[in-house]
Amino acid sequence: MLAVGIFYRSVKPATTETFAVRLRWCSVLLWLVVCAPCDSSAASDLSDLASIPPDLKTPPMTQDAPAAGKRVRQTTPGWESTAVYHALYLPKNWKPGAKFPVIVEYPGNGGFRNKLGDVCNGTPEGCNLGYGLSGGADYIWVCLPFVKVADGRKENALNWWGDPQETVAYCVATVRHLCRAWGGDERAVLLAGFSRGSLACNYIGLRDDTIAGLWRAFICHSHYDGVRRWSYADSDRDSALARLRRLRGRPQLISQEGGTADTRRYLESTGVRAPFEFLDFPFRNHSDQWTLRDCAPRRQARAWLRSLGLPASCP
Repeated sequence: MLAVGIFYRSVKPATTETFAVRLRWCSVLLWLVVCAPCDSSAASDLSDLASIPPDLKTPPMTQDAPAAGKRVRQTTPGWESTAVYHALYLPKNWKPGAKFPVIVEYPGNGGFRNKLGDVCNGTPEGCNLGYGLSGGADYIWVCLPFVKVADGRKENALNWWGDPQETVAYCVATVRHLCRAWGGDERAVLLAGFSRGSLACNYIGLRDDTIAGLWRAFICHSHYDGVRRWSYADSDRDSALARLRRLRGRPQLISQEGGTADTRRYLESTGVRAPFEFLDFPFRNHSDQWTLRDCAPRRQARAWLRSLGLPASCP
C-alpha cells in the first residue's frame, strides 16, 4: 500500500488524461499488493495424497458381534432405544482379559467434497485416523458420534455438534463401558479427530472436568479449537481458553495441511503450557486418509505414540 501511495504522489497530474492513467497504474499496483499470492511456491510445494498408494484399508463396519480384527456397529447401554450408534474395532491381537490402549475418534462434518476428491460423510464408520495409526493392532479403536436431540428423538448428527451435553454424556458412558467390557486401559485413552473432530478434541473432550479427565493425550488433525471463530456457540477465544485450561499439561499432536503457524501463534497467546507437538502437513488435502499411507506424517505420528510409551504398530 505504501508503494501505491508513493506512486500516486510522484506524478503531478497536468491533465485529466494523465490523472486517469495514474489511477489505472495505481489499480494495477493495488492488485499486486493485495490480491497476488504472497508465496506462490507454498501451494505448489504441497503434494496430493493420491500420489501415494494406500498400504492399509479401513475395515467396513458390520452388524456382527465384536471380535478380534472386526469393526462393528454398537450402541452404548442407556441409548438402546435411540438411533445413536458408534463403530467399535477390536485389534487383531485382541484377547479376553488383556488390556489395550484406546483411540477414541470423532469424524469431520458430513457432506464434504472438494476438487481434489477428498470426501467426508460425517459418520463414525467414515473415520480413518485410528486404524491407520495403529495398523489394526495393539489398540481398541472406537469412533463416536455427535448426538442430536430433536422432537424427543436421539440420533447421530452428521454436521457440527448436535447437543454438546448429550454428546459428552454418550462419550463418557461409552469409554467407561468399553474399558469394562472389552479390556480398554482407562490409563491410556487417547482422543483423536479430523476437521470437526479435531475441533472436538477440545470443544467436546475438554468441555467439563468429567470428560476432560478421561484422556491421556490428543491427536488433532486439521483445525484447532480457538484459532478462529465459527458459527456455533462458544467458539470465541474466551470460551476456548476455558476449555484449553482443562488440558492440564497433557500432550497434543497437532497437524494441519499447509502448516500449523496459526495454531502455534494462538497457543502461544493463551499462556497455556503443555507438550504440544506440531506436524506441518506436506499435503494439500483436507483428509484423514494420510494415516492409510506410508508417508512421513504417519511415521512421525507413530514415533510420537512411542514417545508416550504407547504402541505404534506397523502393518
